[in-house]
Amino acid sequence: MAYSKLGLTKTLTYRGISLVVVLLGVLFLTVLVLGATGVSDRILNSMLTEELRGIRQQLVTQIKDVEQLNKALESIKQQLIIAYGLDRPWYERLPNMMLKIITLDLGSAKNIQSFSGSKQISVIILERLPNTILLVTTAIIINFLIGLFVGTWVATKPGSIVDRFVSLYAAISYAIPTWWLGLINILVFAFYFRLFPYTGMFSAPPPTDPLLRFLDLLWHVSLPLLTLIIALSGSWIYITRSLTVTTAQEDFVNVARAKGLPENLVQRRYIVRVVAPSILTNVILGLAGSIGGAILTETVFGWPGMGQLYYEAIVSLDEGLILALTYVFTLVYVIARFTLEVLYVIVDPRVRY
Repeated sequence: MAYSKLGLTKTLTYRGISLVVVLLGVLFLTVLVLGATGVSDRILNSMLTEELRGIRQQLVTQIKDVEQLNKALESIKQQLIIAYGLDRPWYERLPNMMLKIITLDLGSAKNIQSFSGSKQISVIILERLPNTILLVTTAIIINFLIGLFVGTWVATKPGSIVDRFVSLYAAISYAIPTWWLGLINILVFAFYFRLFPYTGMFSAPPPTDPLLRFLDLLWHVSLPLLTLIIALSGSWIYITRSLTVTTAQEDFVNVARAKGLPENLVQRRYIVRVVAPSILTNVILGLAGSIGGAILTETVFGWPGMGQLYYEAIVSLDEGLILALTYVFTLVYVIARFTLEVLYVIVDPRVRY
């Protein structure tokens, strides 16, 4: 038992350190490229300009003389230049810039603001994140459950009509672009049948009653959620089916059946446990990827999530916001990978050594 615990601790420590090194490496290379290309200077200058604009609005009410106001602003500007490190070469600012990003001191966006009017990047991200979780993460969870139950059920009927139909459905759903399916659903269900709204999270104006507001939200999320389920469920079903069918044909499974063990026990102990690591990988990485949002799907449906935010940041060339989103997505991926390592050790003790 002591050796087992030692192996577990050693394995998780090694994997954790490796992932932290990966995160820091990605962050260092990103900051290095931004500094060498002059993007970091533009980001800092935009932050300085934004802060100076706010200070000017405050001083205008206190200093009436224009010349004195300009002198005060110039003095403050020089102080800010030193504070932001713009008086030094970009490579001398690398450690400080990395520290700011690691501590999520992400600064202000240049062209995008939150629904409440704030330009703080952390506020913008935290405002959009729940919307993506509601849509994309929910779709991933539903698709996982569909894939798990339907995939394992179809795997017990290899070569049947049901198996062929599911394989055909999986191929079609995988081949159809999600954004194209979204446009078709908008055309059919929003414009032709008028069953769902075609854009946004709420009606304009939104209901004030909490219950009606909740029902309005469900009405708006239904069509993009349905689109993601149709587009992604086929691949989840097929992956689970393929893993289960392959494992079910292994010799150790046939031996278990030859011993007369109940089929439910064979499925649970000899098949599901073997395919669990692969399924866990898809689920955890799918959930981590969902935090980044579905860029094209959210944009097509006008859904104000992380995906649409990334698209808006790219279109408006908001370098600071792009850098912040890239770091957040990388951080979420690293956390997901470490979670996978822990789950692997629990599911398969052989991974410890």
